[in-house]
Amino acid sequence: MRFFIELSYNGKNFFGWQIQKKVNTIEKNVEYCLSTLLKKKINIIGAGRTDKGVHAKQMFAHFDYDNEIKSNFLVKRLNIFLPKSIKIINIFNVKNNVHARFNAIKRIYKYYIICDKNPFNQDFSWNCFYRLNIKKMNIASKILLLYKDFSSFCKKENKIKTNNNCKIYRSFWIKKNNYLCFTIEANRFLRSMVRSIIGTIIDVGRNKITINDFIKIIESKNFNYCSPLVPSCGLFLTKILYPKNIFL
Repeated sequence: MRFFIELSYNGKNFFGWQIQKKVNTIEKNVEYCLSTLLKKKINIIGAGRTDKGVHAKQMFAHFDYDNEIKSNFLVKRLNIFLPKSIKIINIFNVKNNVHARFNAIKRIYKYYIICDKNPFNQDFSWNCFYRLNIKKMNIASKILLLYKDFSSFCKKENKIKTNNNCKIYRSFWIKKNNYLCFTIEANRFLRSMVRSIIGTIIDVGRNKITINDFIKIIESKNFNYCSPLVPSCGLFLTKILYPKNIFL
């Protein structure tokens, strides 16, 4: 039987989602605790791979297990054994052919910027000291919806050619009180894509580059031309959407 696990986490002290040698990751902790409680080696497949230091208000993963599971009991037990920075929200059955990553139809990320230094928000936002033009930043954000190849914002691990096409549905900034929030919704995201896009849009907002420069960067399809990535502390994976027919 296939199960979905819904969770949230504070990514500050983790090297991202994916299991890696000799470092602490979200996937590593969840797999270990699930395997211990179910008394069987469990492999989980996440809906995505958040980078080091990135947070998730909603993440999904799937795993297979032969027997029935008392979901409420297992959720409570997992939350006892897992680090305080990881919370299991729910565990439920899905159809056997459903994949947490490939069946997701939309993902939403939010990025938070504080305009004034605040020691209590430093782990969950970026203190940006630049004077920013939000109007220009929103113009740049809307331009993203006109493109599908985002190679310019994809941090590549190697030179193997990959599919860098994404469909962006929404991309915008809002300002409220002393913080800015960037929201972006797409069918999929590339490695470090969101932080790369934000860093480049920030340079538009601080008048370091023009809107035309921004367009040229997108059309170059070259990661070397984009601006530096913004810090991971302000980035949250906030929602993942699936078709209704995946559920039993």
